[in-house]
Amino acid sequence: MSAQKTANKTLLVVEDDPGLQSQLRWCFEGYEVVVAGDREGAMSMIRRHEPPVVTLDLGLPPDPANASEGLAALSEILAACPTTKVIVVTGNDDRENALKAISLGAYDFYQKPVDADVLSLIVDRAFGLHALEEENRRLANMPRRSPLEGIIASSPEMTDICRMVTKVAPADVSVLLLGESGTGKELLAQAIHRLSGRADGPFVVINCAAIPENLLESELFGYEKGAFTGAFKQTIGKVEYADGGTLFLDEIGDLPQALQSKLLRFLQERTIERIGGREPISVDVRVVCATHRALPEMIKTGEFREDLYYRISEVTVNIPPLRERQGDAVVLARAFLERASTGAKGKRPREFSEDALRAIESYPWPGNARELENRVKRAAIMAEGQRITVQDLDLPAAEGDEQEPLNLRQVREIAERRAIQRALSLNEGKVAQAADMLGVSRPTLYDLMEKHGLK
Repeated sequence: MSAQKTANKTLLVVEDDPGLQSQLRWCFEGYEVVVAGDREGAMSMIRRHEPPVVTLDLGLPPDPANASEGLAALSEILAACPTTKVIVVTGNDDRENALKAISLGAYDFYQKPVDADVLSLIVDRAFGLHALEEENRRLANMPRRSPLEGIIASSPEMTDICRMVTKVAPADVSVLLLGESGTGKELLAQAIHRLSGRADGPFVVINCAAIPENLLESELFGYEKGAFTGAFKQTIGKVEYADGGTLFLDEIGDLPQALQSKLLRFLQERTIERIGGREPISVDVRVVCATHRALPEMIKTGEFREDLYYRISEVTVNIPPLRERQGDAVVLARAFLERASTGAKGKRPREFSEDALRAIESYPWPGNARELENRVKRAAIMAEGQRITVQDLDLPAAEGDEQEPLNLRQVREIAERRAIQRALSLNEGKVAQAADMLGVSRPTLYDLMEKHGLK
C-alpha cells in the first residue's frame, strides 16, 4: 500500500481485540501505527502523537457490546484534535451508530469484518485530505505584505484593510474612515485617491477640527469679493479646488451643525454657492471623510445629522489600532528609523537592541503609529550608542509571555515558531544570521520556516 506523503504519518488504531490489533498493524505497514485498547489509552496516544487519522472501534471496554464508550471516545478525540480524521469501525448490523458517529464529526465509517484493501483505501483518502487541509492552513497563515504602496503593514488585520481599499477605490462612492488618532486614516485616503479614476485630479485636505467655525464655511465653499469685511477679492473654496479629484474631510465629527446641513446639500445636489454669490456652481468631486469619534452615538445625542452620516458612509472602513495589529509595530519602527537616519547629518543608529524590539512589541501604543514615529525620531537623535535601547525610547521593559497551553507538543510548536519569528525579525529577515542566532544550520532553518509557514 502506498501511503500519502504527509509530515505526520502516525495512525492511531483504537481496538480492544488483540487479534484485530495485529491484523490492522499489518494492513497499515506504510504508516507509523500506534495502538490503544480503550478510551483512556486512546486519549493518551492522542495527546502524545496528535495523529492525523484514527480508526476507532465503537465497541470499547468496559461495555464492548454497546457503542456508548466508543462515541464518548470520538467526542473526546475531536475536542482535543479537531482536525483529526476519525474512521469509526462498527459491527455489520450497527448502521445506526455509524450514522450517529458521522453526525458527531467522524470522517467516515467502516463495517466489520475487516477487508484490508477497502479499509486501507479509506485511510489513504483520510490522510490525503488531512494533508491538503494542513497545507491550506499553512498558506492562510503565511505573512502577507501590504498591497498598497506607501502603507507599511504586515499584520493580517491591516492587509485585509488594504485589500478592502483596493476594491473600494475604483468605485466612485463616498468612504468613511474610522479609527483612533494616528492609525493612518489620511494615508488610506491618499491611497483611495491614487487608485481611483481621479488619480490625475487634485487631492484636497481640510481638517474640520483645526479651522475656527467662523472661517470654516469660507474655507470649504469660498466667497465673492465684498461678501464680508476683508473680502477684497474672489476666493475659491476647497470643495471647488477639488473639482475632478478627491476632497478629504478629516475629523468630520467636529464639523459644526450649521455646516453639516450645507455639506449635505452639496452632497445631494453636487453644487455649491460661494459666500456672497448667487449662482450655483457644479462641482464633480469624490468625498472621503475620517473621524476618531463615534458618529452613531453623536447621532443619538443630536450632535451629528443622521442623513449626512448615511451620505458620507456609503462604504465604511474600520481601521484597527496599532495594539491590535500583531507584528506591525516592529515593522513600522524599522521604517521610521530608516527614514530618520537617511540624509541625517552625523552618525545615527540604524538598528534596535533586542530589549527595544521586545518593548516595541509589548507596548500598547495609545497614540498609535504617530506616537511610535515620534519616539523613534527622538531616540534616533538622543541615542549615544550604535543601537537604540529601551531607555532611548523611554518605554517600559516587556513583560513575560502569556500562559502557554499544557500540551507539550503544542508548547514546543508555539515556542519554536516564536523563536524563529523573533530571530528573523531581529536580523531583518537575513536567514544566515537568524540561523546562527538559533544555533541551527541554514538548511535546517529553511525546513523549519517551511514547516511553520514562514518562508
